[in-house]
Amino acid sequence: MSKEPAEWFDQPEPDTGQAGLRFECTMCGNCCSGPPGYVKVSDAECQALAARLGLRLHEFLDRYTEFTPAGRSLTERLTKHGFDCVFLDREKIPGKAVCGVYEDRPEQCRTWPFWTPNLQHPRNWLAAARTCPGINKGKLIPPEQIRILRAKVDI
Repeated sequence: MSKEPAEWFDQPEPDTGQAGLRFECTMCGNCCSGPPGYVKVSDAECQALAARLGLRLHEFLDRYTEFTPAGRSLTERLTKHGFDCVFLDREKIPGKAVCGVYEDRPEQCRTWPFWTPNLQHPRNWLAAARTCPGINKGKLIPPEQIRILRAKVDI
């Protein structure tokens, strides 16, 4: 039985002896805002979002998506925080930023912060932690789960 090569996040934590990375969303909205970017959406995700919003697929695509060099993406709107995802809601819970379509959010959103660029080296993880207060906090995500999440999106 061959074992996958060890990655930096396979190293056990000194305090617990368990391997993995910690993450817990703080609802800060930083991952959904900032400089212009892309939230890639698949055809199936667009269909689910359209159904959720009670729209025909073409209406959803016209209203909430655009073509980008990365493929179809959710649109953004400029706010005082940066370019917010069109579904980021900063009013529902005062002081928090929540996803207005959370249950049907795209895979790219579901897998944050376990994207390949963030996991390539510990310094990349620490760089992501500078804008995401949930990184290195909360429950420990085991390496096997991290690999599954990382494999789900091509970032």
